Amino acid sequence: MENKKEKKSWLDSIPHPLAILFFMILIAGALTYIVPAGQYEREVVDGVERVIPGTFKYLPKSPVSLFFMIKSIGLGFIKISNVIFIVFASAAMFGIFDKTGMLENAVGTFVKKLGYEKRFLIVAIMTYMYGLLGILVGLENNIALTPIAVIISLAIGGDLMLGAAMAVGGIFVGFGLAPFNPYTVGVGHTIAEMPMFSGYIFRSILVFITLTVLVFYNIRYFKKILADSNKSLSKGTSTEGLTLSRPIESYSMSTQDKLILSTFVGGIVVMLYGVFTKGWYINEISAVFICVAIISGIIARMKVDEMCQIISKSLETCALAAILIGAAQGIKIVMDAGNISDTIAQSFLGILQSLPPTLSAIFMTIAQSITNLFIPGGSGKAVLTLPIMIPVGDMIGITRQCTILAFQIGDGITNIITPTLGGLIAMLGLCRVQYGNWLRYIGPFTAIAYLISWVFMVIGVLIKWGPM
Repeated sequence: MENKKEKKSWLDSIPHPLAILFFMILIAGALTYIVPAGQYEREVVDGVERVIPGTFKYLPKSPVSLFFMIKSIGLGFIKISNVIFIVFASAAMFGIFDKTGMLENAVGTFVKKLGYEKRFLIVAIMTYMYGLLGILVGLENNIALTPIAVIISLAIGGDLMLGAAMAVGGIFVGFGLAPFNPYTVGVGHTIAEMPMFSGYIFRSILVFITLTVLVFYNIRYFKKILADSNKSLSKGTSTEGLTLSRPIESYSMSTQDKLILSTFVGGIVVMLYGVFTKGWYINEISAVFICVAIISGIIARMKVDEMCQIISKSLETCALAAILIGAAQGIKIVMDAGNISDTIAQSFLGILQSLPPTLSAIFMTIAQSITNLFIPGGSGKAVLTLPIMIPVGDMIGITRQCTILAFQIGDGITNIITPTLGGLIAMLGLCRVQYGNWLRYIGPFTAIAYLISWVFMVIGVLIKWGPM
């Protein structure tokens, strides 16, 4: 009997993320030759730049050269250097943690205390916890915390993918659908002149239901790989430095471990205080992580040269993620140079006006999702699209609250699979998960999340959901 060749999915043929981003830069460049250049006038209101509806005008075409497309990668590095640096700072901090043994001992003790037999509960707790971090702390701010979920996953018999699913999945769902997201909901409410973060109960129900679905989705995968390890989507990837080296029963934390863990927790507290009271963002958070790394090294009585060697070695694991982040930003630079971003946003208006309100609301989410592939980043996209979408929504009977939710759904859910989003690529890199395998895992869940969100979208339109 002949052996049948294993049928391969189209996902197996997905190129390397670096190739995907390079092709997208070329596509964006090609569009500058095809799409007419155009621009809206803008104004600054209360410190927020916004598009002025009805001011769109076409401009002389300004196609970019092939040389500029290549150059845009370097320009992307410059523009998004703060995100790249927080990836390096995170890697340095966890490199020190790993060398001291604190992280392994903390995870081993955590699993030991809770009980290995409660590993499905651990998956649920971690998914909800990372979802809460996404809601309260943000996206890039949580990059440094993703490897912890991977270590816990491996400790309870899971794999790299399960760790990424708990951390990256939880963070992106929490951040994307957060009731208090300052970059999407906050900017949207400012533009729409609505009470800040109004409608939070409706959004809270949406994010909780979606996170709960993710919990069961992660547990289902966990059960599948426990039954057959060959079904692991990260099989063959090195887990060196992330696995526990001895039986769970043998773990405990020394005084040094407790001091280093306290330093880490203290750093997180300082970070949260700075974010919520001082307006701190990525650069300040990176500085906190570096301080935590240095103090931890001192507690472990490391010499300066030893600390530098550990940090240098740690940076090797995230070099590719840094390159991908810069390349992703290059796409927006090319589109802005060709003056086609506003034209693409303008092109969606005619379609919206020709559809009934419920379908228009759903199409708004789709339009935002497509835009997100080329213009990742919530606040920038909000400034570009919401001043256009809100007046259209007013005309066709969609409340401003629903228009902002449509923007949030289109931006937030797409982020979990967007290869042009630096934060996603950085987190996957730290979790050692390949983008193609991530897409294979999270793709079906993304479709489910869209369906849940569209149900809420339709309900919001039907009940004329407003500021409350």
